[in-house]
Amino acid sequence: MSIMDITLELLLRVFIAALFGGLIGLEREYRSKMAGFRTHSLVALGSALFMVVSMYGFDGVVMGELSRSVRLDPSRVAAGIVSGIGFIGAGAIIFQKNKVYGLTTAAGLWVTAALGMACGAGLYLLALVSAVLVLACMEMPHLTKRMNSQIQPINEDEQDDEETGT
Repeated sequence: MSIMDITLELLLRVFIAALFGGLIGLEREYRSKMAGFRTHSLVALGSALFMVVSMYGFDGVVMGELSRSVRLDPSRVAAGIVSGIGFIGAGAIIFQKNKVYGLTTAAGLWVTAALGMACGAGLYLLALVSAVLVLACMEMPHLTKRMNSQIQPINEDEQDDEETGT
């Protein structure tokens, strides 16, 4: 692979991460939640960029004179992303009048960071399936609520009248 092919692959990883994060952010924005398109896009993009840099950004150090004494571990960066996103998620959670708000937003940011990390590592299919699952989880309560409101319960008195013919 040429340097141009590698660069395009790395750019694709970051772009796809931002795209998946943006899709989740659009859903949150549609629901008028505090973290929307920009926040989710940036979280995914940043996570992917951190992964790409941790995996490929230090090739010069590994290939140079220090190669015998330097060991790089991209999983450390992944752990740092998880810790960092925890602070952002904690800022999204509000406890007010014995009610907790923002848990779904915080969880969405957390999983968006994971999607970005998966894209950054080149695990596109895993990221795609996970993004679809996230969107399904976010939309399911709204779909079931809509379906339940369309189903009208039968009044027991009316049902008895139909059965007896009175």
